[in-house]
Amino acid sequence: MSARGLHWASINEISFVAGMRFLFWICRVFGRWPFRIVLYPVLAWYVLTKPLPRRASRDYLDRMQAHTGRKLPGVMRHFAAFGESILDKMLLWGGLYPVDDVELHGGELITDAVAAGQGGLMICAHLGNLELCRVLSRQRHDIKLTVLVHTKHAQAFNDMLASLNPDSSLNLMQVTEMSPATAMLLSERVARGEFVVIAGDRVPVSHNPRVAVADFLGAPAPFPVGPHILAGILQCPVYLIFSMRRGGRAHVYFETFRERVRIPRKDRDAALAELAGDYARRLEHHAMQAPLEWFNFYDFWHLPELESSDAPR
Repeated sequence: MSARGLHWASINEISFVAGMRFLFWICRVFGRWPFRIVLYPVLAWYVLTKPLPRRASRDYLDRMQAHTGRKLPGVMRHFAAFGESILDKMLLWGGLYPVDDVELHGGELITDAVAAGQGGLMICAHLGNLELCRVLSRQRHDIKLTVLVHTKHAQAFNDMLASLNPDSSLNLMQVTEMSPATAMLLSERVARGEFVVIAGDRVPVSHNPRVAVADFLGAPAPFPVGPHILAGILQCPVYLIFSMRRGGRAHVYFETFRERVRIPRKDRDAALAELAGDYARRLEHHAMQAPLEWFNFYDFWHLPELESSDAPR
């Protein structure tokens, strides 16, 4: 895998967030359709002035179209879906989103685990709007989530959410690299019946990221092995979460990935590659159901270059 383009954590989205503040005001005052009318000029400016995300979107859409054989809308529609997702996050934390309309699939997996006092690890993706899971968990006080994030690249967005609702940051844990102390803390939380959430579709923020190569949309791509190593440490059930908007409604899917992950000392790399491959296949399956809802606007199929200013400290 060659290095090409910037690491996702080096892409500053502050200008996009500034535009979304204005669009959020439009939506609150005039409604969603006026928001959409104003959205496209903002998107046009962003797409024209940000060549790296634009090329990444085009590359992804081309691969998805070739893989599925279906004609897909262009880059502007892809970014419009991203804008709608950001608006939904703002509406969620502003208390304006109809959470009762969210359709849960496989939610009994989590409620049954909670009833049994059993925690677990959830591996998510940058598909759709996973803020729904955090908001729903706050409505169900028996479900405790700790979401592992690298938020430096999106501090402006997180500050904006916090201005809408200070609770938006309560269950986030900033993690650049997994230390023994962090692993022990997470293990204690899982033992108490809580859940840890980590993304499985972005490589670590490191100059030498640990990855496994798996097929995704017909081509090899690097996937992080950190979620699977963490699963091996925690020795708990592992679930997958995917979110998307279909038919005008938000859907959240829960799946059992592994009852336990055991990574042998011998053939360790092969075991991690198998886990990454299984995750990539499920991500591909769900992304094909809502192609415009996958929001990784960087060169996903190549190991990226990380700017020194965002290196681990």
